[in-house]
Amino acid sequence: MGSLERSRKKVQLWKKAVVHFLLCFVMGFFTGFAPTGKSSIFSTRAIALNRSETSPQPVEAFHEAKPQQHANFNRSLSDETQVEEPKWSNSESERADIFEEELAPRRLVIIVTPTSARDHIRGVKLRRLANTLKLVPPPLLWVVVEAHSESSEVSEILRKTGVMSRHLVFKENFTDIEVEMDHQRNVALNHIEHHRLSGIVHFAGLSNVYDLSFFEEIRAIE
Repeated sequence: MGSLERSRKKVQLWKKAVVHFLLCFVMGFFTGFAPTGKSSIFSTRAIALNRSETSPQPVEAFHEAKPQQHANFNRSLSDETQVEEPKWSNSESERADIFEEELAPRRLVIIVTPTSARDHIRGVKLRRLANTLKLVPPPLLWVVVEAHSESSEVSEILRKTGVMSRHLVFKENFTDIEVEMDHQRNVALNHIEHHRLSGIVHFAGLSNVYDLSFFEEIRAIE
């Protein structure tokens, strides 16, 4: 009995040895066909980690190049977003000039009109001149001068015209109508100087006929 058990144990040991030998042989056989030039995944990861830890130069180069990229990007944006200066056409420039002229303050025009009671149609002439002065753009002042009388015809006409006016009266008596007219003009000039009215003075007779452009031209006088 003892010899049989010993023989059985020896057979089992041989079997185990043969199995281990076959397994090692198979593993060696397959590993022999594996490529030897490439490293394993673990080795490549380890090498990559070691390089990143020991060589920080690529990181510094990346941070140094980043502001240049931002600068180039900002330059490209500024080049693309440059606004072209508006080009004014002739019609638009003319409109701008007209708009500036409208905004500019107009100079005061002072119209001095001497009158005489000897003129029988003085009222008609005053209304005709008043209708013309109504159409003149403001500011405009109409100074009407006459000799002192009890009639209020001139005052009523000026009140109804709607034109800004001043009615001046003098008490001197004249036999010469031309001398009387010169005196009336001097009365108007003394009134303008006394009240310091700044503007362009024009002596308008009752018989005068005007074009509206005339008043714009005298406004441009320096």
